[in-house]
Formats: sequence, structure tokens, C-alpha cells
Amino acid sequence: MSVIFSRTQLLLGEEAMDRLTAARVAVFGVGGVGGYTVEALARSGIGALDIVDNDTVCLSNINRQIIALHSTVGRYKVDAAEERIHDINPDCRVTAYRTFFVPENRNEFDFKQYDYVVDAVDTVTAKLALAECAQEAGVPIISCMGAGNKLDPAALEVADISETSVCPLARVMRYECRKRGIKHLKVVYSKEKPVAPRADTNETDNTARRSIPGSTAFVPSVAGLIIAGEVVKAIAGIK
Repeated sequence: MSVIFSRTQLLLGEEAMDRLTAARVAVFGVGGVGGYTVEALARSGIGALDIVDNDTVCLSNINRQIIALHSTVGRYKVDAAEERIHDINPDCRVTAYRTFFVPENRNEFDFKQYDYVVDAVDTVTAKLALAECAQEAGVPIISCMGAGNKLDPAALEVADISETSVCPLARVMRYECRKRGIKHLKVVYSKEKPVAPRADTNETDNTARRSIPGSTAFVPSVAGLIIAGEVVKAIAGIK
């Protein structure tokens, strides 16, 4: 095992580290949540990472996305993330997709090749399609619910979608999962009531939205790190 993961091996053991090295994890969405998930997975010794996102870095990403720097503005997020992963672990095998995952392109991804799937995308339709694909392939998946308009990272928790409450996105996902026969979906969500955004600050964003949510450096990042922890412990066989 490389010395760069020696401190992790002290906690997990050699056999667990071998499982992490052999694992392939797909992260859909490399923004505020997914970027920190990718960062922690790379630093945990995951051997192969598939990263999927078609967005480019913009100035308004800098407050919360680990790959967003003045030096990366304008670059594809997956390109910036791939470069960062290899700077952390040159041996990590990275497959970068400059595309947004949508139901229409789901067949372009072979979910059976993944040991774990991370859903850090924004839209309900994409989240549901990811859950369906993972269920069909028999691959574990963890999905992030709403991290925008939140201020309390300590309110984040891990649960099955059926056990969630308060979160508006989780409510929609519960209903749609029942309709589609998705019986179980592990999620990270918050019971904190969303904070109403203040007046528009003339933000320029890459995506056209009717309402741009407020976000901080400390809620999406914690959600991403919680997700990474769940993935690493599952692959390593640690409860």
C-alpha cells in the first residue's frame, strides 16, 4: 500500500485498503456536493473513479466547490476534478464524462461495472433514473437530497428515503420512488427547514433557473464528505 494511504490503513486495515484499491465508484455530479465526495474518495484510495458532469466552473462556484478556483474558471468541472485526483493519487484510474446524466442517455453507462454509485445531480428525473439503473444492476447507491438554502451542517443525516421528513426534495423523491417500485434508497438529507434566499445579488450562473438557491461553503461540503464516508465504509466492509 502506498505511503500516502498509510494513516487510513491504520484504521481500516490492509485487507480493506485492498478492497478500496480494487473498487470502481461512479460520481454523477461534480459540484458543491459531488466535488467533495470525489476529493474524499481519491484521498481514501479508491482505485477507479468515473466522474460525470457537463458543467464548467464559473465565479459563483468559488464559494462552495472544491474544484472552483480563479485558475479553473471556464474549465469543465470533470477536467479540473480529474487533474486534482491524479495530483492526489497518480495511480487512480479516472474516466471523465463531459455530459449531464439524463434518463435519455442512461444506456450509455454500464452500471454493473460499478461497486458504488453516488448521485449528486440536481434534477429529480436524473435522480430517479440513477436509482432505477442502480437497482436494476444490483449496485448500491447513495443520493443527496437538497443542500441548498441550508445553514446547519450538523442537521445532515443518513437514512432510507422512506424515513425522511421536512426536506422538500426528499418528499418528492419518496412519492416518485413508490410509484416506480424503488423500495430502498439511501440518502443524505437535512431536517433543517430551508432558509428563504434574500434579494438577488445579480449572480451569473451557468444554468438557467427560475430560482437560484443560496448555498454556503459548509453544508454541501459536509454532505459530500458524509457520502464519501458511507461509500468507503461500505466498500471496506466496515459497519
